[in-house]
Amino acid sequence: MKNINMTEVTPDKTDQVLWYVVHTYSGYENKVKANIEKLVENRGMQDQILEVLVPVFDETETKNGQKKTVSRKIFPGYVLVNMEMNDETWYVVRNTRGVTSFVGPGSKPVPLTEDEIKNMGVLPEHMTEEKVDLTVGESVKIIDGPFGSNIGIIREINISKRMLTVSLSLFGRETPVELDFNQIEKIVH
Repeated sequence: MKNINMTEVTPDKTDQVLWYVVHTYSGYENKVKANIEKLVENRGMQDQILEVLVPVFDETETKNGQKKTVSRKIFPGYVLVNMEMNDETWYVVRNTRGVTSFVGPGSKPVPLTEDEIKNMGVLPEHMTEEKVDLTVGESVKIIDGPFGSNIGIIREINISKRMLTVSLSLFGRETPVELDFNQIEKIVH
């Protein structure tokens, strides 16, 4: 039996809490989340593993004439873990039932960068520090999509999803349209 040198397998110690991506068996994301949270509670590791997240979005489906809201996973087969990486936390997460590996080369987990986290748009508003220079009631020009070149008025802003609702005048009626931040530009007076 070969001896394994743990320094080759586990990542370097850091005192920094960062977001890591964990690969799971498909369909086991919520079970892995629950298992990690239970292990954290049982081992008293709340100060080392702060949060486990399975990013989802709500989608409205129409089946048999009935509208129904369904939650879908944004990254099937993956779970995000906000943790301090050390030998113990690595071991707990890596050996949780349903976890196949951390995302990173070999067995070295690579944390997500701030830009990657912001671009994913999966963290709640209070966890991102993005500043948006838009206000409700402001006029904007749509620069992308089927409503391109129209001008509308912002009715609602959702920073965490990087979406906003813009009211457009279409066929003589005010129509709300959901747009991504990248689809509009401010009108400078």
